[in-house]
Amino acid sequence: MGMIHRSDIEWSTYEHGKTSFRRKRLGEHAEGEDLGCTLYELPVGNTSWPYHYHAANEEAMYVLAGSGTVRLDGETYPIETGHYATFPSDSTGAHKVLNDGDEPLQYLLFSTMVEPDVAVYPDSDKIGVFVGAPPGSADERSVDGYYELDNTVDYWKGE
Repeated sequence: MGMIHRSDIEWSTYEHGKTSFRRKRLGEHAEGEDLGCTLYELPVGNTSWPYHYHAANEEAMYVLAGSGTVRLDGETYPIETGHYATFPSDSTGAHKVLNDGDEPLQYLLFSTMVEPDVAVYPDSDKIGVFVGAPPGSADERSVDGYYELDNTVDYWKGE
């Protein structure tokens, strides 16, 4: 199709403790292949995904409405309508969004749609592995899981 209007897509909701938001996967609905775009709405007092970065996918965010805080590469920055931030595909791109403002925080999150990918979660010492479909995709994956970093095994184990 190539083009959609955000009003044509229903909100989906994700909730897990303080991680709570609504989203519309714009890129997927417009049949994008190499570039993803999701409209997020974070309620007051809630956060986006856990603090993380991707090894293969660069992301970027553009704030449409509201204000909040973004934790980026270990530092905390205030964000508001009009701010644009990039999250490189390495440890300097580690990020997490918090709505500590007075109204819902709406932003667009763009992502290259590269797979395979590994997401690294520095606060919890784990990784996520995505093969067959990139993070952010609703497509089925052939390999998908989360693993603690300290549970590594020798290359030759079981061979």
